Amino acid sequence: MHIILLGTLDTKRDEVLYLRSQLHQNAQRFNTPLEITLIDVGIRATEDPEINISHTDLLTKYSPDSEDTKKDLFALPRGEAIKYITACATNCVSHILKTNQVHGIIGTGGSGGTSIISAVMRTAAPIGLPKLIVSTVASGNTGPVVGETDMTLMYSVVDIAGSNQLLRNVLGNAAGAMAGMASAYEARLESQAQSRETPSKEEKIRVGITMFGVTTPCVDAIRSHLENNYDVEVYVFHATGHGGKAMERLVDEGHLDAILDLTTTEICDFIAGGEMACDEARLETSLKKGIPTIISVGATDMVNFGPKESVPAKYRERKLFVHNPTVTLMRTSKEECEAVGRFIVGKVDQFAKKPDLVEVWIPRGGVSAISRPGGAFEDADADGALAESVRTGLQGKVKVVEDQRDVNDGGFAVDVAERLMALAKEAGLI
Repeated sequence: MHIILLGTLDTKRDEVLYLRSQLHQNAQRFNTPLEITLIDVGIRATEDPEINISHTDLLTKYSPDSEDTKKDLFALPRGEAIKYITACATNCVSHILKTNQVHGIIGTGGSGGTSIISAVMRTAAPIGLPKLIVSTVASGNTGPVVGETDMTLMYSVVDIAGSNQLLRNVLGNAAGAMAGMASAYEARLESQAQSRETPSKEEKIRVGITMFGVTTPCVDAIRSHLENNYDVEVYVFHATGHGGKAMERLVDEGHLDAILDLTTTEICDFIAGGEMACDEARLETSLKKGIPTIISVGATDMVNFGPKESVPAKYRERKLFVHNPTVTLMRTSKEECEAVGRFIVGKVDQFAKKPDLVEVWIPRGGVSAISRPGGAFEDADADGALAESVRTGLQGKVKVVEDQRDVNDGGFAVDVAERLMALAKEAGLI
């Protein structure tokens, strides 16, 4: 078993070395051979015989600037120093993962260390490889830390500053958790290797679908139809900002074969400043890859905020819907819907590698459970503006289907699922 251990040894030396000792104790307890690669990601150089890749090694061998490998990071502004050592550590871990079999990455740190370690994990490590950080900021807003990855965070309870029994207990638990995850990952790799050696039937088509609570009936119907009628494996992503990113990352890593981007509500939050926003690159990955892609406009009738009192003052007079005590929805305006349409058009127009494998479906009867006729967010003018924006912007470029049913209509779900499979057949997946 091989585990990478990341830590800022200039400030957390004793704690990182204790975590290292606990990893070894777990391995000895279960009679498991263990190799640990300890990488010092601190801002200042630290000498210790247990360090495998030192601060100096990172700067001289893995610097993003090949002409300047002798930076004094401690003399730089803190933010700049963290950014630089993060780039070095990311290059280092990427190299290790390409040249060695690694079964887990673990680290511990305060806010600065967590920033460095999490960025390395997000950028260098694939989804599926165990990643764990013991952090002082694990109980706060962890979205920027975890991003779209499967990273595990463990709250340190006390600051990682000096040794005490509580911190030792937490670090010991973290070592045990990493040992278990790494062991499971190692076994999975062995099983996959054996499967590749044994002839088997063709692999299932892996389909990614985006979902929200207000589009769940549609996604459930699509999943049921696909799984009952085709040899597929369906991956559903909650469109919370990170859900779309996770799906697109898996596309980029080659883990998904076709996309039904049914719920593109994250674009609304991006445009209006909601709490579940995507980033500027949303929709691009599957289009660039040229895989079968159907884009729809599920839940584009809403922007997401927290409790009602958290809604920005400029939106307080807009049509609001309290979804639950912690989530307040704001109905998108005609202008915002037009902007959503332009966003979709721009991405398809610029990035569709294989336009024949791309379609946009618009359910004119309602884009969510609450925008159907009589619903709290019914607004034919706003929804019509979105449809018009997409229709005119993509005319002659890709197929646009305007369906008179609402997004959660069972017939709509079956038809869009069948169309995705037709595109998959055209792509040679079936």
